Amino acid sequence: MSGRHGGKDFWLGALKTEVADFRAAAVEALAADPAIPVPSCPGWTMLDLVHHVTYVYDRFLSHVSRGVTSDPGLAPISEGTPPSHRPDADSAIAFFDERAERLLTTLAALDPDMPAWNWAPQAKKVAFWQRRGALEMAVHRWDAEMALARAEPVEEKLASDGVSEVLDTWLPAGGSRRLGPTDRFGVVHLLADDIGDEWFVRLRGPGIALLDTGTLLDGDDPNARVAASGSASDLLLTLFGRVDFDVLDIDGDETLLEALRVG
Repeated sequence: MSGRHGGKDFWLGALKTEVADFRAAAVEALAADPAIPVPSCPGWTMLDLVHHVTYVYDRFLSHVSRGVTSDPGLAPISEGTPPSHRPDADSAIAFFDERAERLLTTLAALDPDMPAWNWAPQAKKVAFWQRRGALEMAVHRWDAEMALARAEPVEEKLASDGVSEVLDTWLPAGGSRRLGPTDRFGVVHLLADDIGDEWFVRLRGPGIALLDTGTLLDGDDPNARVAASGSASDLLLTLFGRVDFDVLDIDGDETLLEALRVG
């Protein structure tokens, strides 16, 4: 696997930029009409999106502030934003600003190796949330700008790290985070042609293995059954269901790509 970009400074710098850009889009949209729909989040308005992001910030803060790796037992975010995090349009940005500032300050103050629970089958450290914060914000910033019909791509290194996160975190976590079919078998080759990063992933039905692109240490034939190339941003946005796979150049069985959908 290539596409190993990241680290605390990288993620926090990206998070700060994405927060500012999200806020700018949200302020403009809420001033015009809080009910502006967000096409990439069916059924959501811009106000719903601001509420969701603010609630996500509070959840992140609770995870990194506990200092333990035990599961907090919170309700899934997929159950929706509670009334406590749904202020009216006039108050939504101030509510967002307070949470965003606290999140940025807290994540900057914490050592990436400090203990913190996460939902993935990997090390339970604050670094998980520093990375997740940047990537969560990048996708939702794109959502907010899409509502204004001027979505800018995710920065290539951040997007590449996001593709890696889908493959090394979201898909192995399984459950509700894996939205695609789990009955596919074969190898998928992804190439971010703007940055030169690539990934091979073997689908084994409900199982998945991320393969080393240098050695392909795997017992089966490593030849890809489908190859998909495009910008790092387009790869990331297809995996999160924001755009269709037809934005990519695809060679092989496109149905294998559906198994990589997350959200």
